[in-house]
Amino acid sequence: MTISTVSPQELAARHERGDVCELLDVRTPVEFREVHVPFARNVPLDRLDPPALLSSRNGATQQPLYVICRSGNRANQACENLLAAGLKNIVNVAGGTMAWEQAGLPVTRGQKGMSLERQARIVIGLIVLTGSALTWFYDPRWIGLPAFMGAGLIFSGLADFCGLALILGRMPWNQVAAPTSETQPSLGACCSIKKPGG
Repeated sequence: MTISTVSPQELAARHERGDVCELLDVRTPVEFREVHVPFARNVPLDRLDPPALLSSRNGATQQPLYVICRSGNRANQACENLLAAGLKNIVNVAGGTMAWEQAGLPVTRGQKGMSLERQARIVIGLIVLTGSALTWFYDPRWIGLPAFMGAGLIFSGLADFCGLALILGRMPWNQVAAPTSETQPSLGACCSIKKPGG
């Protein structure tokens, strides 16, 4: 099944009309805290629970469920998981939060953090450097370590999936205190409210 997409501009227009019930941001809590769409709710990809999400929608399964991340890749993965679990009408926000911000649309900003992409590059660089040093100074068999990381990078580029980023996303420094009800919209809150004449 093909995943529907929507541009940030169209999503903003739909929200202005009151047509957007739910927007899930599947980035890490630290990424979300740094910058996010004001009406988005943070549900990190590694904590996404489709059955619980379905039940929280108060039976409004026909309402579109919009999903956003940094650039669209993690949101696409989340959309696939949601569709596989039986949810319908899932929409990926094309270009993610980056495209939303580049379009000049309003965002909520908080404390800055280091992106998962930068963290992954640092970790990979450290492992390659360490493996190369061990190969040079101790034992040539350590060459397998940088070779493994190189193969991982190739796979990541081809599959558009980074397992290391998912692992890093679970690290304590990428977590924040649970948001209060004032800082995040409640899931499914608007799904049970019908617009006049609707």
